[in-house]
Amino acid sequence: MGRIARLLMLLGTPMAAHAADIQSSAPSDLIVTVYRAPLRDGGAFDLNNLHGFALITEIRTVRLPAGETRVRFEGVADGIEPASALVSGLASGVIEKNRDAKLLSPSALVAQAVGKHVELIRTNPRTGVIERRVGTLLSDETGLVFKTDQGIEALRCSGLPETFDFEPMAGLSARPTLSVLVRAAAPTTQQVTLSYLSRGFDWSADYTATLSADGTSMDLGAWVTLVNGNGVGFPSAHAQVVAGRVNREPSDEDEVEPIDMGEPVAAQCWPQGSTSDIPMVMMINARSLAVNAPPPAMAMRALRDKSADALQEVIVTGSLATQEQLGDLKLYRVPERTTVASRQSKQVRFMDRSGIPVTSIYGTDLYGAADAFSAPAYRVLRTKNTPDNHLGLPLPSGRVAVYRGQRDGRQLESESAVRDLAVGQELEIKMGESADVHVTKVVESIHVDSAHASSVPLVPGILNVRSVPVSDVTRVEIGNARNSAIRFELRLPPERVLRADHPLASKDGRPIFLLSIPAQGQVTVRYQTELAH
Repeated sequence: MGRIARLLMLLGTPMAAHAADIQSSAPSDLIVTVYRAPLRDGGAFDLNNLHGFALITEIRTVRLPAGETRVRFEGVADGIEPASALVSGLASGVIEKNRDAKLLSPSALVAQAVGKHVELIRTNPRTGVIERRVGTLLSDETGLVFKTDQGIEALRCSGLPETFDFEPMAGLSARPTLSVLVRAAAPTTQQVTLSYLSRGFDWSADYTATLSADGTSMDLGAWVTLVNGNGVGFPSAHAQVVAGRVNREPSDEDEVEPIDMGEPVAAQCWPQGSTSDIPMVMMINARSLAVNAPPPAMAMRALRDKSADALQEVIVTGSLATQEQLGDLKLYRVPERTTVASRQSKQVRFMDRSGIPVTSIYGTDLYGAADAFSAPAYRVLRTKNTPDNHLGLPLPSGRVAVYRGQRDGRQLESESAVRDLAVGQELEIKMGESADVHVTKVVESIHVDSAHASSVPLVPGILNVRSVPVSDVTRVEIGNARNSAIRFELRLPPERVLRADHPLASKDGRPIFLLSIPAQGQVTVRYQTELAH
């Protein structure tokens, strides 16, 4: 009796049989909950570089024999994080989990076949006779090299149409797969719930506002744009999005190995031909490898990175999402099932409000102590996110496009970002600069108050310096070329204002003048601020 067998007997552990592989059913139900990228700042999505994630929940059926079994869940997302996967519904529980990252592809199939027997199929173009010859694939590094009873040769060198027939290769799946090792006391059929986090998702909110003719109210609609950058789609799923910033701190160990999509295989013959030769590209399926010579442009595209050929499709539905509380976050649920397809963005309606009162506010932010400043004022539309203003619901951050009706249809007037807004907060929509309202700043004088100088110790007990208060008087002129009076806000830097000729308020920790500028008129503001000394 060998040492290992005796040791197993002493430990009371029987020799484990090799676990059988079974495949679960396809999902009978799907829930896809998408979380935004934490640092996303708007703009177009890049399907190859999405930093959001999703929680995928699938309902599947598994039929387990007695003993140890490896259950394969095919069709999970490419970016699945195996450590996050939870399988509930299995009475005996899960022993281990694995993510199979190598997919069935031309390069993977050929790599698996190196050193194994394959069947070479040649067709004589003159007679049509098909010849089959068993050989061994020797190399796939720079081309397909194989050995038969006639010797060693490379594919395409015979001058005849050629293809290979492969035996099924173990360890290759046509779709991304999560496998779990389970142990059952008796044969059983169970419905299980598979939940996991996956990268390669994101979402954003896109608002469209239509101003009334007099600019005092607007209609506001919003769309949720779902983006799936994975190579796997989720048909007829319950889709949800979560608004708010999720505390998620991935470590270096959380990096997920990318799914190996494989590369095209180029069959090269020796000796090399002329520089005008077009490389062949292998088109392989699970059983055979066929050789085709595509047009030059197609051949070059096939040799590029697979991700460069991503196709983005936008689908718009009429469903209106419903909002729910999720702790301190907000969850928007799409009431109808929708397909979150592979490499696709989809838009779902989640808000429609009309008659929202808005006020046009003009203003300027003054920063620093520059001697002179001259520029157009900015304009914002402002309202409050309350039920009285026909809003009163959490608004996720995104972008808003503002339109105004004209005789020839709606015209785009502004496009800007919107931050996350809770109920009761002010909603401000930036409208850009106004050519009709101009602001000029001039520093009129600087005062040095020697009478109130003081001694400040630079090195205590050894060296003192003299500190003298310094202040300046600034004049700001606001001109309004419009035919109606406007509300204007002049924001100052966060500094001490000693005196001013207009009432001074405070907003967001900064001094601010709230002014009314008459039509075709001008208002001048003077104030004195204390400078650092």
